[in-house]
Amino acid sequence: MKTTLMSTALAAILLAATPALVHAQSASANTASTQGVPSKLVLDNSTRVLSTLESRRAEFTRDRTALNRFINSEFNQMFDREYSARMVLGRHARGASDADVRLFADALADNLMARYGSSLLDFNTRLRVRIKSETALPRDMGVRVSSEMLRSGGEPIPVDYFMRRVGNEWKVFDVMVEGVSFVQTFRSQFDAELQRKSIRQVAQELRGGQLRANAGGR
Repeated sequence: MKTTLMSTALAAILLAATPALVHAQSASANTASTQGVPSKLVLDNSTRVLSTLESRRAEFTRDRTALNRFINSEFNQMFDREYSARMVLGRHARGASDADVRLFADALADNLMARYGSSLLDFNTRLRVRIKSETALPRDMGVRVSSEMLRSGGEPIPVDYFMRRVGNEWKVFDVMVEGVSFVQTFRSQFDAELQRKSIRQVAQELRGGQLRANAGGR
């Protein structure tokens, strides 16, 4: 996944920030004005996050700690990192302990934030988000919210959110930007490493910088 796509994916995750209560609305409506909770979640919070990035741009440029704190807070609120990590691990997660999966999830998230977090300062915050559809995923896995980031002078950027219920909240477990899946990207990258090493070893190498979260590998 290219840097521009990765920064867009991270921005997209942030745009869906702040989990919503499941019982707030029905998830079966079709129009933008009556979309279900996941769609409304993406739509309502996009303005807040984009305006925060814009209004605090000077502060975030000066103080990367503040930027990282903001990104981590939003990311941790709504991204289902452990479930997503299990999907990235794929077959390697079978029989793995919760502790090892959590270690991998945290290492991957921290590596992504460290590598791509600052690129959000260059992200165009003068965007609008349009919800196209909300459809149920098979086997009651959750919903897929298809949207577009609308930018002046450029083609819309298609962004799909894959969300599931966690307790009484909706959380994102995968984001697809221009047809490129967050989960599939990293499943492909780490598969070869995980064939030779344990989940804990790969997590430790991610944490130590020997491995980097990048579609190109090391």
